[in-house]
Amino acid sequence: MKNINSFTFVIFVLNVSFIFCSLTEPKCFWRMKDRNNREGDKEVDCFFSIYAKHGYVQNDHFSGNIDKNLTPKNIHLIFSLYFAMEEINKNPSILPNISLLVKVKCNILADLWKTSLSENRRKYTPNYYCENQIRYLVVLTGPLWLISAMHSPHLYISRTPELYYGHFHPLLSANEDFPYFYQMSPKDTSLALAMVSLVVHFRWNWIGVVISDDDHGIQFLSDLRWEIQRHIICLAFVTIITMDTVLYFKMFKNYYNQIILSSAKVVLVYGDKESHLQWNFIVWRSLDIRRIWVSVSQFDMITVKGDFLFNTFHGSLFFSHQQSEISNFKQFIQTVHPLNYSNEISLSKLWWVYFNCSLSSANCTKLKNCSTNTILKWLSRQNFGMSMSDTSYTLYNAVYAVAHSLHEMILQKVDLWSNNDEKRLEFDSWQIFSFLKNIQFVSPAGDLVNMNQKVKLDTEYDILYIVYFPQNFGLKVKIGKFSRYVPSDQQLYISDEMIEWATDFRQNLPSICSIPCSPGFRKSPQEGKAVCCFDCNHCPENEISNMTNMDQCVKCPDDQYANTDQTQCIKKVVTFLSYEDPLGMALTCMTLCFSALTAIVFCVFLKHQDTPIVKANNRALSYVLLVSLFVCFLCSLFYIGHPNTVTCIMQQTTFAIVFTVAVSTVLAKTLTVVLAFKVTVPDRRMRFLLLSGLPNFIIPIGTGIQLILCGIWVGTSTPFVDADVHVEHGHIVIICNKGSVIFFYCVLGYLGSLALASFTVAFLARNLPDTFNEAKYLTFSMVVFCSVWITFLAAYHSTKGKAMVAVEIFSILASSAGMLLCIFAQKCYIILLRPQIYSFHKFRKTHIKNKDIHCVASAILNNL
Repeated sequence: MKNINSFTFVIFVLNVSFIFCSLTEPKCFWRMKDRNNREGDKEVDCFFSIYAKHGYVQNDHFSGNIDKNLTPKNIHLIFSLYFAMEEINKNPSILPNISLLVKVKCNILADLWKTSLSENRRKYTPNYYCENQIRYLVVLTGPLWLISAMHSPHLYISRTPELYYGHFHPLLSANEDFPYFYQMSPKDTSLALAMVSLVVHFRWNWIGVVISDDDHGIQFLSDLRWEIQRHIICLAFVTIITMDTVLYFKMFKNYYNQIILSSAKVVLVYGDKESHLQWNFIVWRSLDIRRIWVSVSQFDMITVKGDFLFNTFHGSLFFSHQQSEISNFKQFIQTVHPLNYSNEISLSKLWWVYFNCSLSSANCTKLKNCSTNTILKWLSRQNFGMSMSDTSYTLYNAVYAVAHSLHEMILQKVDLWSNNDEKRLEFDSWQIFSFLKNIQFVSPAGDLVNMNQKVKLDTEYDILYIVYFPQNFGLKVKIGKFSRYVPSDQQLYISDEMIEWATDFRQNLPSICSIPCSPGFRKSPQEGKAVCCFDCNHCPENEISNMTNMDQCVKCPDDQYANTDQTQCIKKVVTFLSYEDPLGMALTCMTLCFSALTAIVFCVFLKHQDTPIVKANNRALSYVLLVSLFVCFLCSLFYIGHPNTVTCIMQQTTFAIVFTVAVSTVLAKTLTVVLAFKVTVPDRRMRFLLLSGLPNFIIPIGTGIQLILCGIWVGTSTPFVDADVHVEHGHIVIICNKGSVIFFYCVLGYLGSLALASFTVAFLARNLPDTFNEAKYLTFSMVVFCSVWITFLAAYHSTKGKAMVAVEIFSILASSAGMLLCIFAQKCYIILLRPQIYSFHKFRKTHIKNKDIHCVASAILNNL
């Protein structure tokens, strides 16, 4: 009893409610009073069944959909459809005296559910029951691919071709499953290349990827990996959103952490919009994930509340299929009104819900108080686009494709159905589909539309930047475009002016793993990390890097050197030990001074040649020694100035021969002193050796051996001009290459052996009576000579370039000056300042005890 009473009460309340509603609102709109559209601004599935009639007929808009909640995007789609049909119907060059009409049906998913339960299926399936019904030419389905695929078998059974105007989906390309199914949208085969080109343009190399776990997303990821490998871009993370609902909720937090914990500031998004992928971004919208999202136009979702799907501080970038502007479409949207159409009830729900129009009667046949200003305010408030979106433009072209196909079919006089009456036109849909698959035409926007899938070109893309502003306001700006059919360096075009005007993310948000290596540095990979993560190290010596992020430094050519920043190679300055060089000038002055001093000593000896001190120790040998020392000093001039082949040969040969003469002369003078004092002993053999002039043969013999060595040296390995490019930074030092270092050391060793022999003999004769004995001075000169050249060997190996030449010159001057001063300095002092010291008169008084020995020795030395 209680249950009956409760049921009666509920019925009473409902009746009262119905009575109240009937007094306030029309009955036909009771189900649509809720203005909060749960779908937001999503594109709800809408099917458009096209048919034809004779003459010009104005279509009934939105018929049969007054009980559906349509989103602004769906309304936009329907406006695009009717705009195309009105253009075609008013165009006398396409289907003259024939009008295309359409039956609009949205929210098909609910109807499919009803169809599966209903016995009267003909009510929901076009062409299923042909008697006294309209036979449709083509059904335009979309924009949701899954609904279109589910409905395709019903359309196939009813022999109705299907044109899908949504975004391209690979599953719908299987001809065996969808034989009379055609996708209007082009494939996104160039999308990966386009996105990578954009990433390269902004110099990002550290990006993330979010895709749906389906064929659509996996194929894109495969194409993307190929492109990023070619352009050296690294993936910081790859998030694959699963299709499994249970697993999705388990992984939801992991998806968020992958993005928020990554240092990548740019994220590429692609996949099935109707998958779980969209729910991630709807939830993340409120989490302030500051990333630059790069996606395709189907993810450009603006809800009725004005929120963007990718709500980000830095804005989002979208790739949209390139399309031309439809000039009259904006005017069409702004002027559309129920009063312009024959069946006002078709638009009643839209105007009644959104524009606060009132109804004149309860049967919903007349609208009143509909202001055009109210409509424009609503369009502005809902971010309702005044230009066609990708989907709208595809739908627009699909209508024109049907019109051109039917027009071509009529021109070829294909038989019409026999039951065509004076108003209704019916054609074989299969024949229309065969024409449609190969039709080619130019749309009113000027774009070439080719329906042949085999020759259909890849799409070109417009690049849109969408920025979110406070107070639910957004701005969409076209900043560039991408085309694959131009040279590779011109495929991507980005307008810098539009970027500067719309955003500054280029400067404020670099998406890189490591700071770029500036010129002068090279990249050093970090072990275990991606190639985009690296350290920056200085280039090695004399190597440069003149660009950012160079993997290897480039070595400068031998005639160039790296600047201090190691960013460019500079031409080296050619240099040599010149007379203008301070060091060369100093050595030249020293050479001339010592040469002049030697000449003065020689003149002094010639002038006082009859004095005992000049005559002692063989006057001729003294002259030879002075002349050879004079030439020794002058031969150092061969080392100064720009070298050539002649001077290089003269350097070594002159030095070797002249020094051999000088050292041989010293050895001869030493032997002369020894033999002169040994002659005083009764020994005929010693006297014979001294009187026969044997010491004088030492000079030609010693010099001859050196001549032979020099001849072999020049003949086998001639000294030559060489350029030392490494010895001095920034300079190319021109020097003489000795040709054979072995021969150089052989010549030097031979000189050393002569000097050592002279030193040994002079050292043994140092204690002989020293009135006229110069053995002690000869010993000192050889000590200086040997010390200089032993020091030279150490210094020669530790210097390079001009310094090495200067060391050799200094050794020549030092050894020659040592011999000159040690041997002749005291004699010149006595000759010029103290001539009375070594007179024979004083000699006899001082050395009376050794009178006989000294007299004999002095006589011998004076006569030599």
